[in-house]
Amino acid sequence: MNLRFIRVHTFNLFISVKSMFRMRHFLIFAFFLSMATTMFAQSNLQNLKTREIEEDPDSVIILPWFDDEIDLDSLNLDFLEVDTLPVTPPRKHSTLSNSAYRPIVFDQYHFLDTFTISERNREEYTGDAFYWLDDLDFSQLLIDHARQSFIVNNPCLIKYDVASLPEKPKGYQGFVDPTTAKIVLQENKPTVDKSQAAKDIGASVERKNWIYDFNTNFQFSQAYISPNWYQGGNDNMQLLTSSRYYVKINEKFHPKILFDATFQYKLGLNNAPNDTLRSYNIIQDVFEVYTNFGYKAIKRWYYSINGNMRTQLFNSYGSNSNVLRSSFLSPGEFNIGVGMTYNYSNPKVNLNATISPLSWNMKSCINSKLNETNFGIDEGHTTKSSYGSKADITFSWQIAYNINYRSRLYMFTNYDYAEANYDHTFSFNINKFLSSQININMRYDSNSRRLEDSSWHKFQLKETLSFGLTYQIKNT
Repeated sequence: MNLRFIRVHTFNLFISVKSMFRMRHFLIFAFFLSMATTMFAQSNLQNLKTREIEEDPDSVIILPWFDDEIDLDSLNLDFLEVDTLPVTPPRKHSTLSNSAYRPIVFDQYHFLDTFTISERNREEYTGDAFYWLDDLDFSQLLIDHARQSFIVNNPCLIKYDVASLPEKPKGYQGFVDPTTAKIVLQENKPTVDKSQAAKDIGASVERKNWIYDFNTNFQFSQAYISPNWYQGGNDNMQLLTSSRYYVKINEKFHPKILFDATFQYKLGLNNAPNDTLRSYNIIQDVFEVYTNFGYKAIKRWYYSINGNMRTQLFNSYGSNSNVLRSSFLSPGEFNIGVGMTYNYSNPKVNLNATISPLSWNMKSCINSKLNETNFGIDEGHTTKSSYGSKADITFSWQIAYNINYRSRLYMFTNYDYAEANYDHTFSFNINKFLSSQININMRYDSNSRRLEDSSWHKFQLKETLSFGLTYQIKNT
């Protein structure tokens, strides 16, 4: 499409002629020059290089600023093609801003409005008060269409996109340091008052001094075997439940203090078809509390004092027997240690390793029906204390968005007796309420007695695979 502009620039000519003639001569000259200009423009409109326009029939003729003096009906436009549209602009449009000529940066595909040929209907009393706004909207829409059309049709020519834009160059400010009498360059960094910014936007920012995480699981397995099953077997049902509450101080607000505490309980039951005294057996009953408090020494190391307690809540009996094997605080174990803690955490990994060269350990057996010597306690006593060293290492890893691994290694020795517990938990979350878990519990006890007709002695192992319900609450 050919856009032909007919413009007559006379202002500069007027200035030069005015300096050569007197005022009255200048006015006479300006009158005749204006008449000649109008006649020249009309003559050019009637002879618009007919040959070029016929070669390109899709032409639009835009009349100049003095179009009010021209009557379109008086012009000879018979040479134009049928689809040629003479346009008389109602007002002068502003030119494009310099920002339209910058290199194109791709951000995303935009769904733009379509163009409208007719003017926007407004009330008569507004006059031309809103022309500037209509022109601005139309110009911006025109730029957006042209920009997106260029991006779609010429993707190889687009050099920049929002994701790969270079960073803004750093700014520096020079000043004289009075203490050294030298010029110092300092980077200009914007300072933001967070409290004032919160007030400006009218938002209330709640300070979280404590971060907690509560998780509970109900896992079960069930099997039914008919009496005439060709391979035989017994019905089986197993229930495993575990709850864990973890709380720690927010290191963002308290960078020099380390404090965390964990409360955990695990209970496992299964049916006992071969037990004539009870219909179920307790296969797991563990209640644990361990906590750690530290003050920062250097980088990720803390001076720390830690403690833990471990026992069970229910009585435990052997199969087809009323002989008590263990009960609440029988055995029970308490430990307090002083040492150093290494703490490392990121959004996926959390490592907390505590080494306590000085540690106090106490074992208890408060139930008179139990033989205290089975738990390493002297006969006739309910507790036994010892001093030694211990290590406590906890590790968690968010392998994927729905897979989590958590472990804890606890070791204590008084240089005559050694004990270690190493627990592993793999959690596979199917959705918010369903999950599957693999628990592996390993234990070493140097005082453990050898089991008759078995190779198991000091090392003990338990593994469970379960599926069931899960529920979690946390504020992280």
